Amino acid sequence: MVAQAQAASPTKRTYTHREILEIMSGLMLAMLTSMISTSVVGTALPTIVGELGGQDQYSWVASATMLTMTVSTPLWGKLSDLFGRKLLFQSALALFVASSVVAGLSQNMGQLIAARAVQGLGVGGLSALSQVILGDIVSPRERGRYSGYMGAVFGISTVAGPLLGGFIVDTDWLGWRWCFYVVVPFALVSFLVIQKVLRLPTVKRNTSIDIWGATTITAGASGLMLLLTLGGTEFAWNSGWTYFLAAFTLLMLALAVLSERTAGNPILPPRLFRNRTFVLTSLASLFVGMAMFGAMIYLPQYLQIVKGLSPTNSGLMTLPMVLALFLAGVISGKIVTQTGKWKIFPVAGLLIVAVGLFLLSRLHVDSSEWLIGFDVAVLGVGLGLSMQMLILAAQNGAEPRDMASTTSGVSFFRSLGGAVGVAAFGAILTNRLKDEMAEMLKAAGISLPGGSDVKLGSPSAIQQLPGPIKNIVLESFTRGLETVFMVGVPIALLGFVATIFLKELPLRGPATAPAASEPLSKDDLVLAGLLLELVAQRVERANGEPSALLTAVAKMAPPDDRSERERARAVARSVLRPTSRALIAQATPPQKDLVSGGISQ
Repeated sequence: MVAQAQAASPTKRTYTHREILEIMSGLMLAMLTSMISTSVVGTALPTIVGELGGQDQYSWVASATMLTMTVSTPLWGKLSDLFGRKLLFQSALALFVASSVVAGLSQNMGQLIAARAVQGLGVGGLSALSQVILGDIVSPRERGRYSGYMGAVFGISTVAGPLLGGFIVDTDWLGWRWCFYVVVPFALVSFLVIQKVLRLPTVKRNTSIDIWGATTITAGASGLMLLLTLGGTEFAWNSGWTYFLAAFTLLMLALAVLSERTAGNPILPPRLFRNRTFVLTSLASLFVGMAMFGAMIYLPQYLQIVKGLSPTNSGLMTLPMVLALFLAGVISGKIVTQTGKWKIFPVAGLLIVAVGLFLLSRLHVDSSEWLIGFDVAVLGVGLGLSMQMLILAAQNGAEPRDMASTTSGVSFFRSLGGAVGVAAFGAILTNRLKDEMAEMLKAAGISLPGGSDVKLGSPSAIQQLPGPIKNIVLESFTRGLETVFMVGVPIALLGFVATIFLKELPLRGPATAPAASEPLSKDDLVLAGLLLELVAQRVERANGEPSALLTAVAKMAPPDDRSERERARAVARSVLRPTSRALIAQATPPQKDLVSGGISQ
C-alpha cells in the first residue's frame, strides 16, 4: 500500500534509466569541457608567456580560475534554488563559452587573466550544479549507480587537458589560442542536450537573495586565497600585507557567520553546520582537495623535469590513475546501489590515497615508468572510492530543501582545499628546491655568477643545462617533490579520520525497481485515502501537547530547528493530504452519468 501511495503521489517525478543517462550525457560533457579548460593551459603557459610577456604574472593565469571557481561554488547552488537548476546551469555554460572566446582573443596577460577569472565563475557553476541536478533526478540509493561516471570525468580531464594542450601547442596551424577555442563546440552541444532532455518540476521557492552573505563569503574566501597564493612570493610572510589579508579574511568570515545567522534565505544555512554528516563530509572533502590537487598539479613537474618526458607523454603516464579512478568509482557505485552500504568506500579510499602519496614520495630520478604507473594507479583507486561517495553521503543526510546548499557547500570545501593545497605545496616545493640546490652546489664546489640561484626555464631548457648543474637541479626537484608528497600523507589521513566518524545513514530510495504485486481493490484504496486524511486532520488540529501520533508523524520529516508540531503539520500538508487525494482519485476515476446527461460523478 505504501509503494502504491508513493507511486500515486504527484509530488515527485520518477526518471527512467534512459532519461537519466540522457541528462547525464549533457552534464558530463559540460563538466568535461570545463575541467579540461582548467588543465589544458598548463602545457601552453610557457608559449603564452613567450608571446604575451608578463613572466611575473605566470601563476595568475591558473590561480585566477581556481580563485573564482572556489568562491562562486556556494553561490550557484543557492541561486539555482531561487531561479531554477536548468536556467542557472545553462547560464554557467553561456558564461563559460563567452569567457573562453575572450581568453583566446586576449592581446596581453591582463586580458587573459581577467578572462580566466570569468571562466572560473562558469566552471564553478558547472561543477556544483551538475551534482545538484544529479541529486534532484536520482534517489541516494540509486545515485551510486551513476556517481562513478561523474567522478571519472575529473580523472579523464586531468589526462585529456595536458594531452590536448601539448598537441595544440605543437601543431603549427593551430597555436595556443585554440586551447581556449577547442572547448566551445563541446559546451554548445551540452547546452543543446540539456535544453532538450532536462525537465525538472517547477518548484515555488523563496525569491529573496542573501546579498550580504554572498558578499562576505566571497570576500572571505578571496582574502584567504590571495594570502595563500601571494604569501612568500609577492610579499614576505612576515609583512604588513600578510597581516592585513589575514585580518581582512577573519573579519569577513565573522561577518559571514553573522549574516547567515540572520538572513531569511542564507546561502550556507547555519543549520547545515549542525548536521554532523555535512560537517564531516566537508572536512573530508577539504583534505581530499588538498591532497588531490597538490599531487595532480606537481606530478607533471616530476614527469617533465626529472624524467624528461614531453607534455604529451607525461599526460599518457597518468592514464593508469584515470583508469583506476574510473573503475573504482563505477564498481563501488554499483555495490552501493545493490547493498545500500557506502561508508566503507570513503574510509578505505582516504586510506588508499595516503598510501598512494607515500609511494609517490619514494620516487627517484631513476624510477622506472612501470613503478610510476603503479603508484599513480593506487592514488586513482583511492580518489575513485572517496570523491563521489562523500557527495553522496552529504546529499543523503540533507533535507530536500537543503540539497543545493549541501552539494555546493561540500564542493566549495573541496575546491577550497585544492586551492590551499596548490598554494601550500607550491611554497614547500619552492623553498625546498632553493635550499637543496644551494646545499648541493656548495658541496660540489660549484659557484655561479648569481650565487646559488639557478634561473630555471622550461623543462626542455633544464635538459640543456651543463651536466653537473643539470644533475643537481634534477636531484633537488626530486627531493622537493618528495617533501610535497610526504606532506600530503598526513593530510589524507586527517580525511580518513573524518570519514571514520561518519554515521552510515540508510540511503533513501528503493534498492531496485518495485516488484509487481497484486493491486489493491478500490475499497482498500478509498479506505487508505480516508485514513490518511483523518490522520492529517488530527495532526493539524493538535494543540501542541505531547502526543504519540504527533511524534510519529513528525519523525517522517528530517530533523531540523522546527518544533515537533511544525514538522508534523508540514508532513500532513505536503505528504499525507496529497497522497490521500491521489489514492481516492485512483479508486474513483471520473465517469459520465448517462442518466444526468454526462455530468461527472
